[in-house]
Amino acid sequence: MAANLKWPTVLAFLLVAGMVGIASAGNIAVYWGQNVNEGSLADACNSGNYAYVILSFLSTFGMGQTPVLNLAGHCNPGSGGCTGLTSDIQTCQSQGIKVLLSLGGAGGNYGLSSTDDANSVASYLWDNYLGGSGGSRPLGSAVLDGIDFDIENGNSAHYDDLANALKAHGGVLLTAAPQCPYPDASLGPALQTGLFDNVWIQFYNNPGCEYANGDDTNLVNAWRTWTSSVTARSFYLGLPASTDAAGSGYIPPGDLTGTVIPAIQGIGNYGGIMLWSRFYDVQNNYSGQVKGSV
Repeated sequence: MAANLKWPTVLAFLLVAGMVGIASAGNIAVYWGQNVNEGSLADACNSGNYAYVILSFLSTFGMGQTPVLNLAGHCNPGSGGCTGLTSDIQTCQSQGIKVLLSLGGAGGNYGLSSTDDANSVASYLWDNYLGGSGGSRPLGSAVLDGIDFDIENGNSAHYDDLANALKAHGGVLLTAAPQCPYPDASLGPALQTGLFDNVWIQFYNNPGCEYANGDDTNLVNAWRTWTSSVTARSFYLGLPASTDAAGSGYIPPGDLTGTVIPAIQGIGNYGGIMLWSRFYDVQNNYSGQVKGSV
């Protein structure tokens, strides 16, 4: 840097450089709620590793059923035991971390029977978890930032209606976690609405489109298909946080930062990575190893 460069100019240069760095850095999303040994929600947010924490799961909803929140051993919503999460949620949000509620999961009993059913579920979510009033507020008075669609049962009916109904309220973040084979059997029609802010694609337990044995060809091809076929603000690479977190698809941290991320971050609207799950991330410190390079 030239010796006679004025301090305001230097400061402006540093600010611009810093902003460029921030703009090009990725984010990490993580699922929390399915293992009591993963620590508290506040612990997850206080780690400094995540931009999004996804509470998992609302595992029963739709078809006239009473919705059921399943946060494993963390708390019992049936007895009002999860209202204590209000302070944790607010701790996360005070740090700029977005907290979402995930619908579905690999287990559970859920589905939408009609447009009216989808509208009813949207109203329930608005009143009980988002900015609405009334309802039982299973998580207390905290207002979540949005809803995540982790629909994995192969029934895609009316999730597009649910997305439309939720977005109609305004200010609701919508995210989705499709499997990497395109189009996704459960979320294909919903994703074609173009209403989703972030799409974290599950590049695990899907051998045909995931990283394997040092070869990222199938992953990159799938990434290109997804990002050119779906409209979303950002796309995230969904990964298992340890070898125990999924049957296949684990990418060693060095391979992720040295090979895979450089291969995809210039394709489509790359946003960062998603990890399943906080429990496995605690065990392996995956996010801690890669957060500076994703």
